[in-house]
Amino acid sequence: MSNLEKYRGVIPAFYACYDENGEVSEERVKRLTEYYIEKGVKGVYACGSSGECIYQSVEDRMKTLESIMEVAKGKLTVIAHVGCNNTKDSVRLAKHAESLGVDAIASIPPIYFRLPEYSIAEYWNAMSKAAPNTDFIIYNIPQLAGTALSMSLLEEMKKNEKVIGVKNSSMPVQDIQMFKAAGGENFVVFNGPDEQFISGRMMGADGGIGGTYGAMPELFLKADELVKAHKNEEARELQYAINEIIYKLCSGHGNMYGMIKEVLRINEGFDIGGVREPLTNLTKEDKEIAKEAAKMVKDAIAKFC
Repeated sequence: MSNLEKYRGVIPAFYACYDENGEVSEERVKRLTEYYIEKGVKGVYACGSSGECIYQSVEDRMKTLESIMEVAKGKLTVIAHVGCNNTKDSVRLAKHAESLGVDAIASIPPIYFRLPEYSIAEYWNAMSKAAPNTDFIIYNIPQLAGTALSMSLLEEMKKNEKVIGVKNSSMPVQDIQMFKAAGGENFVVFNGPDEQFISGRMMGADGGIGGTYGAMPELFLKADELVKAHKNEEARELQYAINEIIYKLCSGHGNMYGMIKEVLRINEGFDIGGVREPLTNLTKEDKEIAKEAAKMVKDAIAKFC
């Protein structure tokens, strides 16, 4: 049985790291990995939505994961998202991830075609079979994938002993309760929507995986600490502050991940590039918004941490 404790905590979703030509930068991936180690988070979720996986090649994703593992192995829990929009590439990434020694692989359902549940189960199980010694985590994000994890599909997937949890990014926190109840004692559920981190934790989520954690890991670590200490009023106040920062990050013309990368450049002093088209990079006006967001992060850390 897997050691599930390694999944309980704050796990930032890893950002795509590019050089000046828009290609994956091994050096910048390693620097971002070091940053997460320095901040004291539990682990990283690699090559998912925040990693712009839909817009990257298989080779890009392999290169990113290899660079992460060079730095993170033994220091961070690493969950590698290996889902592509076809089983062949997903299986290739699953085999590669296991060869590097990741803690778990994960996947969204296939997107675009509305496949029956048995096809989705076959898709996920093919990845798991390709990495037979590695935990598997279902990624439920119906608002983007177009398919929601049903209780019947979860029951089918639980027949696979390597399925140990769900990364739940659906908006109703009730889903966390349902997945926890169905999964049982030896099953982890992660809160996905960053705006409801403390709500998800209070509903039973074992930890969180989120796309804005990297801009402000200190704040999510503090929120997790407050939830554990049952300091609900303080946790709620902090969640409100986090949400105001998220709203600011989403208020520009360019993509939110571009905004986060600019905040990291301002506050932490390192550059991991822009975003890959068709995502939109920042305008001159957006960079002024990023300065405001960066200050909001600093002010919230000073207040709450």
